[in-house]
Amino acid sequence: MIARPDSPSSNAFEQHRPFLIRLAYRMLGSVSDAEDVVQDTWLRWHEAGQDDIVNPRAYLARVVTRLCLDQMKSARSRREFYVGTWLPEPIVESISGDEPVDDELDAPIALMLALERLSPLERAAFLLHDIFDIGFAEIARMLERSEAACRQLATRARQHVRLDLPPRNSISREEAARYAEAFFKASHQSDPTLLQQLLARDVVLHSDGGGKVPASINQIFGLDKVARFFAGIAQKIARLGLSTTRYEPVMINGLPGYVSLERGDTLQATALDIRDGLIQAIYVIRNPDKLRHISPPVGSNDGSL
Repeated sequence: MIARPDSPSSNAFEQHRPFLIRLAYRMLGSVSDAEDVVQDTWLRWHEAGQDDIVNPRAYLARVVTRLCLDQMKSARSRREFYVGTWLPEPIVESISGDEPVDDELDAPIALMLALERLSPLERAAFLLHDIFDIGFAEIARMLERSEAACRQLATRARQHVRLDLPPRNSISREEAARYAEAFFKASHQSDPTLLQQLLARDVVLHSDGGGKVPASINQIFGLDKVARFFAGIAQKIARLGLSTTRYEPVMINGLPGYVSLERGDTLQATALDIRDGLIQAIYVIRNPDKLRHISPPVGSNDGSL
């Protein structure tokens, strides 16, 4: 039997749902897959003899971890045939308010990309210990490995992740909104001059269309090439008589950005990694499969240029 939604069993599970979603998302890089895993965990929770579960949080994390590890095996094989750059499904939050972004609560895209280079077990050990502060004794039970082996997994993962992640700058939501608006306007101009002023010299553009909508297949490196890329798109759109008519500044995985309807009909999420006042990395998610959980912008911002 499945417990009622308002039963003590369900209430106990709901207390841990946000933690389980965050764990599954960081393991899989997909909001929809994370929600599916947590739903499967809910079913297993109600099938278990809960009177014998001493630590519900640890038990639920163990179930989520094992389900994610099973799913990651097939996901890694699918990624081998992915068209172009792979980016995680974006987590979109409101940009309103003046509070600074909390680096401990978000899942930076750069971190998600670094995690993709780890083996599933390395990824699990690193996330469980370094991000969610779970002890190695419990991790050993989750991964069915010795504590020593789990420590080695986390150490190897930590070394790889640290090599890939430069320090981030904390900015307020107000600053984030200004960066998002400035980049949106500059990147939709046929003249690249204004955009060049916002970019770091070694800026990198990542664009994910998944082979389903137009996007750059490879990463684009350097201030001049990135600026010319956006200027070229703006020139083409102008020749076709099209425009981007609507956008909304948001936070994407803890980064400033915006959701827009490009050319009036293509939903896009754009995130900006800001360091020392300049844009160091640009992440453009256009694959419609990764944006199904995001509503098109409905605000009053008008991006017609």
